[in-house]
Order: sequence, then structure tokens, then C-alpha cells
Amino acid sequence: MTELDGVERLHPVLRAVATTRTDFSPASIRLMREPFDQRRREAAEHTDASGVQIAEDKATGESGRVRVRVYRGGPSKPPAPVVVYCHAGGFTLGNLDTDHRQCLELARRARCTLVSVDYRLAPEHPYPAALDDAIAVLNWVAANATELGVDAGRLALAGSSAGAALVACMAHSAADGSLPPVVFQLLHQPVLDDRTTASKAEFRTSPAFDGEAAELMWGYYLGTDTGSADAVPARRNRVDGLPPALITCAEIDPFRDEAVDYALRLLRAGVPTELHVFARTCHGFDSLLPDWSISERLYTLQGHALSNAFYGD
Repeated sequence: MTELDGVERLHPVLRAVATTRTDFSPASIRLMREPFDQRRREAAEHTDASGVQIAEDKATGESGRVRVRVYRGGPSKPPAPVVVYCHAGGFTLGNLDTDHRQCLELARRARCTLVSVDYRLAPEHPYPAALDDAIAVLNWVAANATELGVDAGRLALAGSSAGAALVACMAHSAADGSLPPVVFQLLHQPVLDDRTTASKAEFRTSPAFDGEAAELMWGYYLGTDTGSADAVPARRNRVDGLPPALITCAEIDPFRDEAVDYALRLLRAGVPTELHVFARTCHGFDSLLPDWSISERLYTLQGHALSNAFYGD
């Protein structure tokens, strides 16, 4: 068995569960989808949803009808602030159950409505399919705010891993006026750059998710796109004017450096940005151990950041 890069630096609690690499070969992706979805579905069924109303819906846009799950954790009297959320999964895995726990935590802690997007997956649906779906949902939320009981003037974006790439792309389009304006962007362990970084090289064979899988993931997602600025947030020449951001990432993670570099670019461009690197953690630690004290710290941090953006508290 290949020695895992950085495993000795992981917190002992994580070391006990993050024991293998992610095989992202084409054949493995197709084989892992059903068991991955089943595990997340079972976890969702056993997650405490008290204080949050949940409903399924479909957003209509140019890309067709996109399934969404609406979490209402805001005030009983509308309109509530609203978040459009994109799940993790390396662009190739996942659905509305993938980040169910995270969506509940955000809706409950930030006292808001959250709309989770079931975007199309690569490699069957390469760029721009997933982004088109996320954009369709954002436009649908803004256009139907009254019917949905939400406040389009307090609209934020949030996403994890590959979902955070979609969120970052939408934040750029919102800033240039081609999408509805947003007041905040929350990027957790974001995938932002298709190019080589020091952390991708250092964690080439790290537990949970590694540099090799990151390289394959981008290939599936980009398809025939060669890494345009429209598809890859870190390739954007300018980041000034973007909405305020919270960027959180793991220490033992191939995506760590691009998250840190992007946060520094935002700060240098005058964008209010908070960056938090969770020491001794790996990519997806909050999904591996959602009840862990460090995951609780993450939820608290994210909830406070969104609540502050919406309510000023």
C-alpha cells in the first residue's frame, strides 16, 4: 500500500477514519457513485433536522429544470435572507443528500433559507453544465423571491469543494452585473485552480482526496475547455469588487494553497475576507466526522459569518 502523504500530521481522530486515497479513475467514479449516494442518503435520513423546514422543488432556467432542496431555518415571517448552495463531490459525484448536514447547519445557524442545487455531473456533463445549472437556480431564486418568501436583497452564495468553484464563478458574474447581486460568498475547502500548486505536489497521495485525484477531476470537468478564466476562478485577472468572503480550508489538502492564495488576492484587492485554515485536518473532514468538535467549530464560524452578512450581528 502506498504511504499517504501527510497522514502523520493528521489529528489522531481523523487518522483513524481517513485511511485511504480517493481513486478517481473513470471506471472507479462510475462504480463509487451508487454506494457514495447511498451512504449520504442514509446519513441524511438520520440527521436531526429540528428547527428547519425542508421541501423539494425544481428551478426552471435556460438549462432546463434543476432539482433543488429548500431548507427554511429563517424567521417565520418572510422574507428571509437566502443562500444558494452547491455541494461537494469533485464535479463527478453527489446530489442533494451529499451536504445535507452542512445545509441544515447553515440554514439553522444563519437564520435563513437555503436552496441546494442538484447540478449535472462530469464527465458525462462537462463545463459549463454544472455552472449553467447553478446559475439557473440563482436566477430562479432572485426572480421568484416573493413566491419563495425570501429577500433578494440579502442573497448569498455558499459551496464546498467543487461546489465552491461554481460559487466563486457566480460571484464574479454577480460582481460584473451579469447575475443578480449577492452580499456574501462562503467557500469551504474550495477548488479554484486547475494548475499545479505546491500543496497539490506535496499531497500527491494524501488521505481522503489527493493531488492526483485533483488533476483527474479538473480534466473531467473542463472537458474540451483548456482552463479559461470563465471556468477556473483563480485564472481571473481581477478580483476587485467581489462580495465579502469567508474561505475555510484544511491543512492536509491538495487544495489548501489555492484557497489561501485566493483569499490573499481578495484581501489585496480590498475585498473584506476572512480566512481560516483548520490545522491537522484533511479535505472533507466535516463530512467524515460531522459531529467532531472541529467540525462544530467550522459550523459556528460559517453560521456567524452568514448571520453577520444578513443581520449585521
